Amino acid sequence: MSTGAARGTRERLVVIGGDAAGMSAASQARRLRGPDELEIVAFERGHFSSFSACGIPYWVGGDVTERDALIARTPEEHRARDIDLRMRTEVTEIDVVGGRVRARDVDSGARSWTSYDKLVIGTGARPIRPELPGIDAPGVHGVQTLDDGQALLDTLARTRGRRAVVVGAGYIGVEMAEALINRGYEVTVVNRGREPMSTLDPDMGRLVHKAMEGLGITMVDDAEVTEVLTGDDGRVRAVATRDAEFPADVVVLGIGVRPETRLAEAAGLPIGAHGGLLTDLAMRVRGHENIWAGGDCVEVLDLVSGQERHIPLGTHANKHGQVVGTNVGGGYATFPGVVGTAVSKVCDLEIARTGLREKDARRAGLRFVTATIESTSRAGYYPDASPMTVKMLAERRTGRLLGVQIVGREGAGKRVDVAAVALTAGMTVEQMTALDLGYAPPFSPVWDPVLVAARKAAGEVERQR
Repeated sequence: MSTGAARGTRERLVVIGGDAAGMSAASQARRLRGPDELEIVAFERGHFSSFSACGIPYWVGGDVTERDALIARTPEEHRARDIDLRMRTEVTEIDVVGGRVRARDVDSGARSWTSYDKLVIGTGARPIRPELPGIDAPGVHGVQTLDDGQALLDTLARTRGRRAVVVGAGYIGVEMAEALINRGYEVTVVNRGREPMSTLDPDMGRLVHKAMEGLGITMVDDAEVTEVLTGDDGRVRAVATRDAEFPADVVVLGIGVRPETRLAEAAGLPIGAHGGLLTDLAMRVRGHENIWAGGDCVEVLDLVSGQERHIPLGTHANKHGQVVGTNVGGGYATFPGVVGTAVSKVCDLEIARTGLREKDARRAGLRFVTATIESTSRAGYYPDASPMTVKMLAERRTGRLLGVQIVGREGAGKRVDVAAVALTAGMTVEQMTALDLGYAPPFSPVWDPVLVAARKAAGEVERQR
């Protein structure tokens, strides 16, 4: 007899994780099935639910003035919709055979089991925190949750010095460098890669490097942190590499994240090559009829390469949650995959990419051509036209679009959406040259920069046939 049958006709959905994927799934399931049909219990180990982690750098930097502006829905609002959201409660074990989870109250330590008929795993990702001497010293901060952001702001408020070191130059590292510049800090970014933004090809990352130095940020590339040095008070005083020391009154870790799947792995659920849970198109965990997963803890299909990838973005997490909630609620929905679109900025420099980098294409066994062009955001004669660089990859024989990267000033970043649509549609660069895009001098040159790059890429494809 199922646990649902034991309780009558009402089934129980248990959700692990109270942020984007988990609570989107819970909310969508509730829209489709009322409390008389479906009981929903959700567990969240932190203090906040349904918050925007992507907004934390802008809160720290002062662009967003209130923490609560980053909260889409409070625990009280979820509970008002008959979702039993239990905050400060961490799930420590999944019993797949018994259909139950074990949870621990973070404050009291009390433990209890909760049975489920359907389970949703939305445990997110955890920041990479290398095991280095001094890494846990006061003044060293990761930035993943609102609690992390508040802790960093508290440190900035009581620290007299104005020197900051950011470890890592990916999206979070670059955005946190901007936040600290806005706070009036002298910022050094220590990056183990050849150039910042490893999600770009090195030639495009070089443009980001140059722009960041132009903002007064000290860039240290090809350097790996070996130790966090502390003073007599135990607080951070510097970050050390093999070759140098960089004074620091505060350190921010922006090294990246890994899927938080330790709980799922311990339960015997399938884990992919990148450490994320494996699901089918309905976001059901493979081989498990009543378990779903979504958000930063899963791997997704890359529609361009045909391979599984881990891409932790809030856009995907919310879509996953909608798909999961629809299926749990008795409807039908699928998540077909992604093309890997992302956009960021550092001060007024906009950075965008979609599809494959050169090394991604090589790893997938694809032969390709590249085209890089310089253009402007508006007609060249129109006031405030700003420069941008567009790089495009296309498959050598077919001309199929494989990827686009854009670095520029105002008006550059969101142009990547045109390329994302073209990638999703499987268009060739030749087909892209005929796209009917909007034009007026305040918005674009008569040939949009993305189309200029497509025309150049199409020429390269033709030459190499």
